Amino acid sequence: MSVTAAMVKQLRERTGAGMMECKKALVQTEGDIEAAVELMRKTGLAKADKKAGRVAAEGVIGMRVAEDGKRAVLLEVNSETDFVAGGDEFKGFAGEVARLVLEKSPADLDALSALPMPGGETVEEARRALIAKVGENINVRRFGAISSGGLLGTYLHGSRIGVLVALEGGDEALAKDMAMHVAASNPLCVSGANVPAETLDKEREILTEQALQEGKPPEIVSKMVEGRLRKYLGEITLEGQPFVKDPEQAVGKLLKGASATVTGFLRFEVGEGIEKKKENFAEEVMAQVRGD
Repeated sequence: MSVTAAMVKQLRERTGAGMMECKKALVQTEGDIEAAVELMRKTGLAKADKKAGRVAAEGVIGMRVAEDGKRAVLLEVNSETDFVAGGDEFKGFAGEVARLVLEKSPADLDALSALPMPGGETVEEARRALIAKVGENINVRRFGAISSGGLLGTYLHGSRIGVLVALEGGDEALAKDMAMHVAASNPLCVSGANVPAETLDKEREILTEQALQEGKPPEIVSKMVEGRLRKYLGEITLEGQPFVKDPEQAVGKLLKGASATVTGFLRFEVGEGIEKKKENFAEEVMAQVRGD
């Protein structure tokens, strides 16, 4: 019996597995959808949806740079454990998805999920197939791109932190140094002018309350707050931070001396902002026994 596209679609809807896995199961069961569902359940291929709610806070940061060196992308793909994140298949999947981001410039994650992979499956189908194979939830979490009319500094710290920095002026060594600095110091933005107004207002409110609780006279609280706010901006902005290779010198002063300007940067760190659940090894063992 021939396997039709409609049969494959029906099986995919039933199991949540990838297109190629569904087709193989249908061929093996001679087109019997119920038998294919049972086969895929036995082999673990119908578990992708069951795993979707599990926290995936490990993973890798993928990076791809255009041939002209003027544009680059970062991508975060998450898994539940660093063991899976270190596997060749997981890294290969992340690398291919990063390549698609660079080449196709998808508008968002939905558009990225619909793009075809080299094997013919979409990114979403390949993701589900990988979930079924490794037994963990896998999530393509985010991606971003940076372009530069000047130089582009890039830095990968292992596979957990990725940084792109757009630099006007300076040289390649400075661009690399800026990328390494951003990786180490994690600034919020380039300069004080780029800090969102609501962030400044909230910090000013906190500092004012702190000064009042210290019993400072109201007439000097305002000056104290502005002084502390300047210190705060020095901590969270790239230009205000001490340069990691020379803490005696601020990054802004270093850039000015090189007649250079950072026009933007992008920094991804694996799992940042994801609340990790506390491990309960007894429950984990029981879940494995139950086949969850």
